[in-house]
Amino acid sequence: MGRPVMIALVGVDGSGKTTQAKALAERLRRRGVRARYFENAGGRPLWNRLARALGRADGVALFGRTVYPALEATVRALAMARTVAVARLTGRVAVLDRWTWCQDVIMAARGDRGRRVVRAAYSVFPRPAVVCFLATSPEVAQRRVAARGIDTEELAHLRALDAAYRAVPEFGSFVPLDGDGTPDEVAAALDAVVRGVEPSVRRGVVRRGVVRRGVVRRGVKKGPFLYRRR
Repeated sequence: MGRPVMIALVGVDGSGKTTQAKALAERLRRRGVRARYFENAGGRPLWNRLARALGRADGVALFGRTVYPALEATVRALAMARTVAVARLTGRVAVLDRWTWCQDVIMAARGDRGRRVVRAAYSVFPRPAVVCFLATSPEVAQRRVAARGIDTEELAHLRALDAAYRAVPEFGSFVPLDGDGTPDEVAAALDAVVRGVEPSVRRGVVRRGVVRRGVVRRGVKKGPFLYRRR
């Protein structure tokens, strides 16, 4: 038996990862696919709330530039380990809200040390069958974050995050989606991508290969959006 199908959504804060991942899992379930949503966050909102309660600006100010990234990376690793374990035990298609690259990107944007160590440690986690990058302009992302009313994001930080995503070695294999569109437009584009791996999604396992932008791997059928040249 192969590993469970994993579909990952990544992008800057405010790109709509959580909204779209939850909605995709629900649409798959309505189509009869045994799917589940998994959040793989590093706990930043929690650490920031704790910091503000203690009179500090944020988690970095509370724990320091060395301890905070290690804490964040550990929490995310535990979340991802749980995701993999549950997906394998239940055989469900895992719709991932964030994955390994998100930690590397946030550390790069902040200028943290230890990125190579984290990347090496995270290499034990399986590569998703599909990785969708919600390409969202920093200005749009900032407005969305503000509208949530939970936290705020500086425009410079969002730009740094976007640049860091585009700089990761695996970025060329991500499937870019226009994150500036309406939720319905993004969902339609995401569904088109998922149709490219529909046979594997319905089986609930990936037996061979992965999906890459512009590349057809064995064991995955071609979809109308996924392999369109850009």
